[in-house]
Amino acid sequence: MATAYRRAESDGRSPFLNDGFQRKLARWNRRRLAPGFPSAAWTRQREEEARLQAEELGFLDALRSEVTERAAEAPDDPDGFIAWFEALKESGPGQGDPLFPWLAETAGVEPFRYFLEQEAAGEAGFDDLTALTLVRMPATAKMELANNFWDEMGRGNPKGMHGPMLSGLLDELGLAPEIETTVWESLALANAMTAMAANRGYAWHSVGALGAIELTAPGRSRAVADGLRRLGFGGKARRYFELHATLDLRHSADWNAKVLRPLVEEEPRRAAAIAEGALIRLAAGARCFARYRRALWSPGTAAG
Repeated sequence: MATAYRRAESDGRSPFLNDGFQRKLARWNRRRLAPGFPSAAWTRQREEEARLQAEELGFLDALRSEVTERAAEAPDDPDGFIAWFEALKESGPGQGDPLFPWLAETAGVEPFRYFLEQEAAGEAGFDDLTALTLVRMPATAKMELANNFWDEMGRGNPKGMHGPMLSGLLDELGLAPEIETTVWESLALANAMTAMAANRGYAWHSVGALGAIELTAPGRSRAVADGLRRLGFGGKARRYFELHATLDLRHSADWNAKVLRPLVEEEPRRAAAIAEGALIRLAAGARCFARYRRALWSPGTAAG
């Protein structure tokens, strides 16, 4: 059962950053990415998809407008760009958010349940996003993307796959994430990641967004794993975060050397798009962290 916390109102400044739009887009993403069969109603479905994709691209344009100015500061030479990208670990949106020390050191079981349920419901699936992104990528970058995908797939071991590990965590905590009980900020993060990976005009943005995850996730994953250990949860519940606290460190170094560097060397214009994608991802995460803190630290919520 979803934990009951006060739901904040929509952003109020954008037609895209609100409950209604993000839930609609999340439901469409679930439908359009699911394996299916030919349909006799394909004409109507195609019209609906065209309308929703136009709205999705409007959403991406709005997200880009928030980060374009900062992304333009990224150098377009390989050394300068890698240095700029790595600096996002300290200076990027959402980095050093106080939510994570609190989860590691103070939060009780119910706040953890809320946090994990929100995060899981907004999970877009790094493995699937990587698979979508690597299509027709240049060879060196494609190989590293494929290596990351294979790691996410447990290197052929079903118990080590991203999805089953997350499911094991949710089962141990008794969580059942649903779109309708997820805050729009978490849905917006997943929707943005899916939009960048699924639209080839945003392929370089998707590379940047995925790289930003590899760069910044280890510290947050370690904090969550430490909090779960403090609360007495077993290795099955912690395994998902323990793995990402270590594996993503190697992934990040390889990503910079084998994905970002060759892509920017080959075509310097890609630097700005990669930078925008990274900042879009980090800004979406920052919105989530702020929303979770408002819910968990407000008077009257079970924040202890």
